[in-house]
Amino acid sequence: MPLTPEVLTAQGEVVAWLGSLDVSFATEEEHWFTIDGVEYPRQIGSDSCGGTFVLLPSRNVLYVSSEGRAGIIAGTFEALVQLVVARPYWLDILKFSAGGDLTEMRRAADALEATLDQEDDVNEAREEIRGGLDLPEADDPIGALYEAVATSDAIVRATDGSPFTTLFNRFSIDNNPMLRNAAA
Repeated sequence: MPLTPEVLTAQGEVVAWLGSLDVSFATEEEHWFTIDGVEYPRQIGSDSCGGTFVLLPSRNVLYVSSEGRAGIIAGTFEALVQLVVARPYWLDILKFSAGGDLTEMRRAADALEATLDQEDDVNEAREEIRGGLDLPEADDPIGALYEAVATSDAIVRATDGSPFTTLFNRFSIDNNPMLRNAAA
């Protein structure tokens, strides 16, 4: 059976472990954005940064940040969970992507993994989630994230009609001394 939001929410213990990776699958009813061509966006969760996860009619997962950035981040709900488990700092990988450069994203992922706070807790959460859901590890979560964002065709708009920008940000880990040193 494919992993869906409904299957996941029935797994209370797994949901709690995902919370330790900064994801909540509780939804908000109030929409603060619109998506071109989608009349009723299905919000399926959020993160502590104020961002929202939306399951599109195509089954892709869209992320809408509270800072005016948006894009598809996973091809399925299961791929989203695999991404969050493998790389809970996925949003920072996009922040340090140097405008959407896959090589820079891989460098950022390595540096971020090396600087993980509470690494033992994160690794325990990863094991518990994978075991609880019988979830295989993602083959290439960074490559899949890059591909999803690079080919994202969803147009998200603020309530005033202005379009959100891409999730790729212009920074690289070279802009951050801590990450630059971790990558050395």
